[in-house]
Amino acid sequence: MESMGKKKPRPRRSFTPEFKAEIVELCRRGDRSVGQVAKDFDLTETAVRLWISQAEVDAGERAGLTSSEREELAALRRENRRLREDVDILKRATAFFAKETR
Repeated sequence: MESMGKKKPRPRRSFTPEFKAEIVELCRRGDRSVGQVAKDFDLTETAVRLWISQAEVDAGERAGLTSSEREELAALRRENRRLREDVDILKRATAFFAKETR
């Protein structure tokens, strides 16, 4: 009875940059609305609108982080997290060995 009327969430999909660029180009032509393009390709309208916004940022038409800047930021955040973990481990090791030598 629990599942009555509830949709299962759609599994997360990933799309190539080329596919996204094609969808953005279809929307920019103006032949069809963003909603219609999303429906035709079984995409969410929100995702298509985000792709359009990101394409505008990448083209310099809108302020924001470009795709390459986003990738670099994500990589730097991962590295920062790893380095903080390394420092934390070294602090614990230092405290442990300081107790041992007393």
